[in-house]
Amino acid sequence: MTEPRARRRARLNRDKVVQAAVDLADTDGIESLSMRKLGVALGIEAMSLYSHVANKGEVLDGMIDAVFGEIDAPSSRIKWKSAMRRRAISIRQVMARHPWAIGLMESRTAPGPATLRHHDTVIGMLRAAGFSIELAAHALSALDSYIYGFALQERNVPSVTGETARLAKLLLTQLSSDEYPHLAELTVKHVLQTGYDHGNEFEFGLDLILDGLERARHPD
Repeated sequence: MTEPRARRRARLNRDKVVQAAVDLADTDGIESLSMRKLGVALGIEAMSLYSHVANKGEVLDGMIDAVFGEIDAPSSRIKWKSAMRRRAISIRQVMARHPWAIGLMESRTAPGPATLRHHDTVIGMLRAAGFSIELAAHALSALDSYIYGFALQERNVPSVTGETARLAKLLLTQLSSDEYPHLAELTVKHVLQTGYDHGNEFEFGLDLILDGLERARHPD
């Protein structure tokens, strides 16, 4: 027997509303999210949602906080470079699960407890590792710009090797080796080579940043 709507409404809370919104965005994209559709997903009238959240903005804030809650927090039990590396890889994995979140991660103006706790932990680890306040700010900016930027790029670059190769071959037919010799060379000698995966570029670039930060931490 279907559960009465009043009982479903009574059993709802803010966390369940936010999780339903995350699930909806994962399935249909953030553009599809509306209070009406969220109500339908929860089996209640949209107006009933306002007993748990003030407006759609609060839902979006909660969604981003839920995403931050999925990211592995840096552990003080390992060295800072390893901790920052694990964090970066975790963010990328979370972004792959929730690609809609990339454009919202740093744009919301009311960060929740998971978001604040995450950033406080990161800054605290950098400070404990000997980073000055200024260098910790530089490190966080450089790392997050790279991580989110790569995640955004991955939304538009196929991650499946076969699809990447297909598009590369299509591009190659449009390239003149005389007019665009370097693009043609990169396509033939790198992208179309067996085992190429654009995703492998992530950790290469990440290690360059981490190595640079290590040098900045101990300037000559």
